[in-house]
Amino acid sequence: MKDVLITITGLNYRYGTEFLKKGMKVKLVKEPDNEHDAEAIRVEYPGLGKIGYVANSSKTVIGESYSAGRLYDRIGKKARAKVLIVLENAVICKVAKDSMQK
Repeated sequence: MKDVLITITGLNYRYGTEFLKKGMKVKLVKEPDNEHDAEAIRVEYPGLGKIGYVANSSKTVIGESYSAGRLYDRIGKKARAKVLIVLENAVICKVAKDSMQK
């Protein structure tokens, strides 16, 4: 199976990107009751809670990353991902293969 990449956005509304380093792990949590996006996937970091969201717009998804809508039905209620690249306003992560539904 090809690696599934995601873009985390909204980081600058909370903690920024400076604390995130390559190899760190984050948790992805579906938010089906989100009033702005029925396919919202929240990104959490241990000890901090919500740090951002999986990008779900053509304006925020970087490169070949999956949008939240494209990823939503491929994961359970929760999933894990690992930080690959930290940018100024976004972070690229790889979704753990065992988080993907078959």
